[in-house]
Amino acid sequence: MTAAEPADPRASRTRARLREALLRECAERPLEEIGVAALVRRAGVGRATFYVHYADLEALAVDACADVVREAVDALHAWRGRPDPVHAPAALHDFFAGLAPHAALYRTLLTPGGGGPLGRVLHRDLRARSLAERELAGAADAPLVASAVAASFAGVLADWLHGLIEATPRQIADQSWQLLVALHRSR
Repeated sequence: MTAAEPADPRASRTRARLREALLRECAERPLEEIGVAALVRRAGVGRATFYVHYADLEALAVDACADVVREAVDALHAWRGRPDPVHAPAALHDFFAGLAPHAALYRTLLTPGGGGPLGRVLHRDLRARSLAERELAGAADAPLVASAVAASFAGVLADWLHGLIEATPRQIADQSWQLLVALHRSR
């Protein structure tokens, strides 16, 4: 499918059912304990249908968590004008506060330091958004700073989710924000 082609609504509904079923299953047990058979039963689709849309459970899990990546990228860019260097935008506070319901799944897909399949998606999307905005503003060293912002945020988020950084959601939002503002000012 190309960007110009509309998505098949049936396929979109099926993927949505599979994502929802996975999130409900993960609310009851870790991803490692979930089988495709139980998942497709809960979603009301056939096993073959699952494999038409996803290579494996990890691919489905990353897709199911893709919203958190979009929310993170949007939260980091939810300000206009001159950013407050101390207090994060409300969207970033809300982002961190909203992670709790699926934190165990995020920890499975986002390893300490910002790696893992979800970390790669977060890094890619955050770097692209940061790079586009820095280039639009004519900022110096746009690729370097975009990479540093993406790596720093993904690493801090992952380490916080894994308990390597002790902070409340509000504290980690403000601390992350201060770090990212400093990176943007460094060049």
